[in-house]
Amino acid sequence: MAKKTKRVSIDKAQSGNHLIIAQDFYKGAKAATEQQSWNAAGVLIVHSAIAFADTITIKYGGVKSRGDNHLEVITILEEIVPSSEKNKKASHQLYRLIDHKNAVSYGGNIYNEKDIEQLWKYLHRFKDWVNTILEK
Repeated sequence: MAKKTKRVSIDKAQSGNHLIIAQDFYKGAKAATEQQSWNAAGVLIVHSAIAFADTITIKYGGVKSRGDNHLEVITILEEIVPSSEKNKKASHQLYRLIDHKNAVSYGGNIYNEKDIEQLWKYLHRFKDWVNTILEK
């Protein structure tokens, strides 16, 4: 039985707006990293990844996750893109990023440069995958 996710229908033409949002979060994360504002960078990295995922789910499925559980975007993403080893790896990178969301945002955890370097690694892998999907 398929996992039930909260989602909202969105016109596929709106995917471009979500791509811009993802890129804005990405740029903000770079600026926060340069300022050594580690938690701010972490929050923006995670939100950039979520917005990149929304770009794909909107462009190819006309839907986006609407729930408080940001991990649901992974379920939607896996429904929309064909199953492959490369796509599973991308989903895993996204999972790793979203898994940090509460810790970096609300958990009282102080992130440092090493933590953010790891999040950048996950984001770059995921973003590279997004770019290959968008080229299709």
